Amino acid sequence: MIRQSLNRLSPYMFIAPGAIIMAIALLYPLGYMVYGSFRDWDPSQNISETEFIAFKNYITLFYDPAFRESLSVTLTFAFTVVVAELFIGVGLALLLDRNIRGMSVLRTLFILPMMIAPVVVGLMWRYMYHPTIGTFNRTLKSMGLEGVDWLGQNALLSVVIADIWQWTPFIFILALAALQSLPRSALEASRIDGATNWQQIWHIKLPLMMPVLIVTALLRLIDAFKVLEVILVMTEGGPGLSTEIIALRISRTATEFRELGTAAAMSNYLLILLMLLTCAMFVFTKIQEVRAARAARQYQEEG
Repeated sequence: MIRQSLNRLSPYMFIAPGAIIMAIALLYPLGYMVYGSFRDWDPSQNISETEFIAFKNYITLFYDPAFRESLSVTLTFAFTVVVAELFIGVGLALLLDRNIRGMSVLRTLFILPMMIAPVVVGLMWRYMYHPTIGTFNRTLKSMGLEGVDWLGQNALLSVVIADIWQWTPFIFILALAALQSLPRSALEASRIDGATNWQQIWHIKLPLMMPVLIVTALLRLIDAFKVLEVILVMTEGGPGLSTEIIALRISRTATEFRELGTAAAMSNYLLILLMLLTCAMFVFTKIQEVRAARAARQYQEEG
């Protein structure tokens, strides 16, 4: 009896040390941040010496126009880049899902942007967007066109383009892997039934790829909310607040304004938003799985 109990517990005993370390590494900083968000805290004070102000930081942020503007910029930026990257990445994967000579070289070229450090990406695109010596305006002027104020009036669009360039390969690689793992029997059966390429894509490939695409979109959405280095190097959040996303505002609040309690409250707002988005994506995934299972049962019953 004792031996059987030990055998049942042995997997948990092996997992326990790693689980405890992970729990401490994750929960302690999170708890420290939550605790600090209820304090009037600045870098010159030890957190135990600070004044407890309850939800004052959260209430102040809720009515702060600058914070709401940063939240709006963050949502616009995140959803725009994720939708564009999904559209382009999945499109490229569908286009290149065939036997092409030199495909390995193409894949390597496609993933190069995501290997570059974010600071380098920001510097590279900042120089290309330069109003006089930048690549884009020089090209426009050589064609007889006027230059564009890329990092001024079109700053948010410029940042979006840079992010799409860097992270579309991530979507492409995962979408291509999902495509190449699809059951060939379903595709061959659809060809025999006379389905066109577009019908195969819309009714077979995309529905079967959906679980992978949902997880991929969720990962990119979470990462887009945390972009900092590229925007900091390219625009520093300007002009005005036009490109100041929440991650950049948190950094400024903690370092420039020296309001650690307010920065912690901002971080918690961002965490709550990401948790809500994650839960919504998982619910959507579950609904899709239920619908797919129901359709499969109905198909079997009709067959």
